[in-house]
This record gives sequence, structure tokens and C-alpha cells, in this order.
Amino acid sequence: MAQPLKIAVLGAECTGKSSLVAALQAHWQARGAKVLVAPEVLRQWCDQHKRTPLAHEQEAIAQAQADLTEHASDVDYLIADTSPLMTAIYSDVLFQDPSLYPFALSHQRIYQHTLVAALDLPWQADGIQRDGADMRASIDARLREVLQREGLAFSMVYGQGPQRFAGALAVLEPGASTLPQARSNWRWLCDKCSDADCEHRLFSDLQATAMR
Repeated sequence: MAQPLKIAVLGAECTGKSSLVAALQAHWQARGAKVLVAPEVLRQWCDQHKRTPLAHEQEAIAQAQADLTEHASDVDYLIADTSPLMTAIYSDVLFQDPSLYPFALSHQRIYQHTLVAALDLPWQADGIQRDGADMRASIDARLREVLQREGLAFSMVYGQGPQRFAGALAVLEPGASTLPQARSNWRWLCDKCSDADCEHRLFSDLQATAMR
């Protein structure tokens, strides 16, 4: 039996990950494909406990996130709405605990595609789960740093709504979108900068060049 195409959608808080996952799921299901979505365990955990997890609770969340991908043999697509790597990133940044990286990085290698949602969406509060725009930038920078350091290929997705979806589809189905395709292990001009406006201007310039 053919294995599903496995896609991880990663990114800091409030970067449109869940909306992008839902759009990809609807796209492929409308074409008759079987799609399994692994939802974000952290959100479910916070909703249940009415708080954010402590340092010693991070490992169980990472494991639960990975467990959702184990029964994907009878589907065409597996889309993970985040992965254990994001739990490891948050544990590192928030609690100075890098112990989850070996497990998370091993798991990340099961995905054929890793999409990273850029910071070009405005930050919005969402109850207890979001830590603010400054933390969002820190998480984004650490995520890129870890992916690049470990040699894990990833593609950036930009834009709002249909534009973000089209950018993702250009990576997953080359030729399906007119938007410029993100490049694996793409490095933006200033690797030490987390200015979403700066990065979005770069993307806009690339898009304008591609449309000429």
C-alpha cells in the first residue's frame, strides 16, 4: 500500500497554520482524496486544563502530537497542524529546556514537506495560548535556526487567505499556482531579523518580479 504524502505545517503563534491546514484538507478532499489531519494537541490541552503547560508537561504533549501520525497508512495525505518540533522549540525558548530536540527532530524527518508559516499576518490575542508579538518573533527565529542547523528542508508560505493557500500549493503541487514557489532551506536576506514587514516586502518584490 502506498504511503501518504506527509506534510507538517509549522510556525509561531497566530500565523494561520490551522486555516492553511483546513484549506489544504478541503482542496484534496474535494478531489476525492483521503486526508488525515493531526490537530494541534497543545490547543486541546489548554482548552481542557484552562492554562498553558508547565515545563514537565511538555514531553507528554510532544509525544501525543507524534502519536496522532501513527495511523496514517490508509490515507492519501497526512497534514500535521504543528509537530513535536514546535513543542521542543517552545520548551527551549520558554523553559531553557532543550531535552525534547532529539525526539522532535527524529519525528520531523518523517515528513516529505515542512511548511513554515511566515509572520506576515497581524498578531491577535487568543486567550491563554498566545504570548505576544515579541515571543512570536523569537519562536519564529528559533524555528528557522533549528531547521537550518539540522539540515531539514522547509518552505516558507506567505500572504493572507487564498494567497497563503496558493503559496503552499505551489510547493506541494508544483505548477498548480502562479505564485513564486518557496525554496527549500530558503534563507531570507537578514537571518538575525524577525521583522515580518521586512520579510513580507521581500516576498512582494519576488512576486512582482515573477509576474513581469
